[in-house]
Parts: sequence; C-alpha cells; structure tokens
Amino acid sequence: MSAADAPHTSSPSPSPSSLLPTAPLAAGAHTVDIGGIAQRYHVHGTGPVCVAHSGGPGIFWEYLRIPALERHLTMVYPEPIGTGASGRLSSHPHGYTRPRYSEFLDALIAHLGVPEVYLLGHSHGGFVVQHHALHRPERVAGVILYDSAPVTGPEHVAEAVRMVRAFAERHADHPELPEILQAFQDIPTISDDARMTAVIKTLFPLYFADYWGQEQHLAPLRASLQGSHISGLDEDLAPDVVDDRAELGSLTVPALVVVGRHDFICGVRWAEELHRLIPDARLLVLENSGHFGHIEEPEAFARAVTGFVASVSAADRTGN
Repeated sequence: MSAADAPHTSSPSPSPSSLLPTAPLAAGAHTVDIGGIAQRYHVHGTGPVCVAHSGGPGIFWEYLRIPALERHLTMVYPEPIGTGASGRLSSHPHGYTRPRYSEFLDALIAHLGVPEVYLLGHSHGGFVVQHHALHRPERVAGVILYDSAPVTGPEHVAEAVRMVRAFAERHADHPELPEILQAFQDIPTISDDARMTAVIKTLFPLYFADYWGQEQHLAPLRASLQGSHISGLDEDLAPDVVDDRAELGSLTVPALVVVGRHDFICGVRWAEELHRLIPDARLLVLENSGHFGHIEEPEAFARAVTGFVASVSAADRTGN
C-alpha cells in the first residue's frame, strides 16, 4: 500500500511552545549548523559555562563527561567535527587542523550566547584550546589545559616511548602487555573507524596509573569507547604539527595546567613546560592518575578546576 492509499488519521497540532527553538544552554543534546556542517554538543550542570573539548583527535566525547564538575559549572561537551553525531569535512579523514577546530569552537561559543566561557581541553583538545586562546581570546575567561603539551613531533614521540617502556617494566608479567605494546606500534597504521576503535580499547590500560586495580569499575567505559579515524593531516596531506613554545608567553587569559603523574602521552615533562611558558599559569600534578585524572581522582580534579574558576571570577569582580 502506498502512502497515498494509507488511511488518514488526525493528530493534534503542535503547541506554540513546541515550535520554539531550544535554548542553547538547556540541559541535553543540541545540534547547530556551522557552515553547513552539523555541530553536536551536550549540556549538563549549572554555573559558569565551561566548554570541554575532547581528545584524540577522533575519540568520541563521552569519556570526558565530568559529573564532579557539573555540580558547579555548566559543562558543554561538543562532539568535535568528524566524530559521533557531528558532521564530517568533505576532506575527511583529512583537514581536521587546529585552526579548523578553533573555527567551530568559536562559532559554538557565539551560539551559546554568553559573554565569556572557560575552555577545558583534554589531550589533543588541549592543543586545540591553547591554539584558540592564543588566536581568539576575546570570549575566553580562562583555560584548563588538561594533559596537554606545547609541542608534538619527534621529541614528543620519544618521551611517549620512554613512558611506555616504564609502563612495560611496571607490568612486565601482565598477560595483556604484549597486546598493548603491539597496539602502540600499530597507531600509525590506523586507516578506518573500526581499527581506531579497536586500538584505543586495547591501549586503554596504558592511560591509567593502575587500570587493573580498578578494572571492575573501568571495564564498562573501556567497552563503550568509540573513535573515528582522523588522519592528523591537513587538506594538502601535510602533518598538523604543534609547536606553541614561541607563542605561549603571549597568552593573555588565565591558565590552569593539570596532568597525571603517570600520563604516558602528555606527561609531567610537558605540563611543567607549559607552566613555565605561560605567564602566571597554575600547575596541578595528580599523583595517582594517568591520562584520565577526572576518572582516577575526580574530586581533586574538580576542586582544582572549580577553585581556578572561582579565583578568576573573583579577580574579574575586583579588577585585579
């Protein structure tokens, strides 16, 4: 039976209120069109607005949900373009450069309709946030650079390899170790979403100070991880390399640097360098965390971030 032959049924007309657009900071999921590409984001909590940019690039946003912050802040979690329900560039999986992510972040902040936001960037999201704060600081009240670094490339890779070797020494007898080490070697060969998801799930214990001591608690998160393959190349297939060391001294917004003592990929060495380079930056080292301090030490993480926001707000009120 065709649609034209189907029996007609009456349905109530939508109420005027149901036709109104959803407020940009109402709790729940939202989608905004930015340059013809869907930008999906999620809002939870109440208080000053903090936009949290997740990492990877290509890791789905859910791992960065931070309930301990949502008790004090309105947390806005974008699904970075190229992941989840957000749209993809025509050049996908290429072209996801920091300037491009910053453009979408700027448009999202404008859409939220508040004078200023705090930006929290985790891992690769930290690279995006520090780039954004350097080049588009106008609506940024402060930044939280969480497990980030001022540079990528050979020096960064060498430090990560050193930290992986230290992890292997600590867990030399664990049966999962050979598979984890192989997955680390396989990172450059990732070429599709399925392989990206498989590799990040295999590597998951490497990102914690003590994954196996918390395995019962962390296994569901590991099982839920998803990722999109993002090449790390621009539209011309050149690497999107980070080196902000010459610019960070000119950062004009307050900054908090947070790192886990056992973070293998953006560890203490890089956090200390960010702390030295950024004027008046604050540094917190979470002694019992790896790359996911918001999971391993959620209350200490939340105290540091909310204390930072409160102090910046107080300084703004007094003009200091």
